[in-house]
Amino acid sequence: MKQQNNKLTGADYLKATLCSAVYDVAEVTPLEKMEKISTRLKNQIFVKREDRQLVHSFKIRGAQAMIASLNEDERKCGVIAASAGNHAQGVAFSATKLGISSLIVMPLTTADIKVEAVKSFGGEVLLYGANFDEAKAKAMELAKEQKRIFIPPFDHPLVIAGQGSIAMELLQQNAKLDRIFVPVGGGGLAAGVAVLIKQIMPSIKVIAVEPADAACLKAALDAGKPVDLSRVGLFAEGVAVKRIGEETFRLCQQYIDDIITVDSDEICAAVKDLFDDVRAIAEPSGAVALAGLKKYVEQHNISGENLAHILSGANLNFHNLRYVSERCELGEKREALLAVTIPEKKGSFLKFCQLLGGRSVTEFNYRYHDEKSAYIFVGIKIAQSNEKDDIMQELTAAGYKVVDLTEDEMAKLHVRYMIGGKPCKPIQEQVYSFEFPESQGALLKFLQTLGTNWNISMFHYRSHGTDYGRVLAAFEISENSNSEFDEHLTELGYGFHNETKNPSLKLFLINQT
Repeated sequence: MKQQNNKLTGADYLKATLCSAVYDVAEVTPLEKMEKISTRLKNQIFVKREDRQLVHSFKIRGAQAMIASLNEDERKCGVIAASAGNHAQGVAFSATKLGISSLIVMPLTTADIKVEAVKSFGGEVLLYGANFDEAKAKAMELAKEQKRIFIPPFDHPLVIAGQGSIAMELLQQNAKLDRIFVPVGGGGLAAGVAVLIKQIMPSIKVIAVEPADAACLKAALDAGKPVDLSRVGLFAEGVAVKRIGEETFRLCQQYIDDIITVDSDEICAAVKDLFDDVRAIAEPSGAVALAGLKKYVEQHNISGENLAHILSGANLNFHNLRYVSERCELGEKREALLAVTIPEKKGSFLKFCQLLGGRSVTEFNYRYHDEKSAYIFVGIKIAQSNEKDDIMQELTAAGYKVVDLTEDEMAKLHVRYMIGGKPCKPIQEQVYSFEFPESQGALLKFLQTLGTNWNISMFHYRSHGTDYGRVLAAFEISENSNSEFDEHLTELGYGFHNETKNPSLKLFLINQT
């Protein structure tokens, strides 16, 4: 390969992609038109169905490209990888097809369905470490000990070239594309697609899409180099990467045209769109690109274009669907969540609903407050985003006190499930949210670290099938004891935040002072 300053050129990557042996195991996946969302967004929207690969993810391409390049001696030593998901399955499947031994190191918290999938593809699994970083360190250690070849998930030229085969297919399937939206985790897919597109049809724009709470490419672009994120959200775990790769960043910085970030609710809405339109059930990371496409179209007023996005994977933890279903209407701005104070008398709910003018009430939670008033937590289905403002104005004009909770994470994650939990007597409480690792002993560690100095007056835990469980807890402590309490929490090492002043908590769960 020709190199400039020891770096592979775009032409080098084009040649590497054309020469890679991805199709020994990977399939050419369909590019399907999404009729419903095309009409809605006034653009022609196409989805690249990488969920249709045998391992239900694009990762098979990069894994195969690198493993197929190994010489005879390297193949005899076997391969090793660290992964909690799609890369693990790609490596196991590709290695087995080529008659090569594979060892996959997976974190102890990895879901059983993913462990069994790797085993079913012929891979040997070693469960090790509390997270990906610990699993990767172990894999690197074993690679040296056993002389196995380490197959990285994204930051290697051959892996990048393998992922670039998707771009070749896109151009063959629709050469009239205006923009391609690509999800970003470690950057292998985005880099591979962008470098190939720009060698052949540079007029096509390549847009990178990241979750707002795992935007390692955006952070690197802002800093001018790869940097570590202090915290990574795990909902879209397939793209939950702390640091962009060195080579993938170099290519993305050079060839990506634009970048956009999306939140979890927008991702959930995109999962629903994919199901409604083409009956695909995407994992959250698989729907990231569509979420970005929708947001980009709205922000830039795009119409009449041919837009493609990559559905990168469908290895979904089934229990995540519960969360997706609950949040998709919020992500689509089709539901407003409000806290409303109504008179405590017969007929109040009927009068309230009549005032909504036939709008659909999606949720109604009530808790007796006193003889004069009651607080209600209400969800209302809306057709357009500005309709929420109209509803609030109508309610206010009718004499109701209204608080908008639509963007209140505590209200959406905990409070809506806990209404009715106010203590029967006044107590001094401080309320905290936590992120608990989904592992044995997490609660015991929590209690042992805090000791018996503070009484727990409220505790709500909700798992969504990711590496972290969300916890809301209250403690009988006064404000002047906060510093000592926070020291104990820092020692605990879990992510935490004081939520005592959150308005939804004051309305429904704790006594107001």
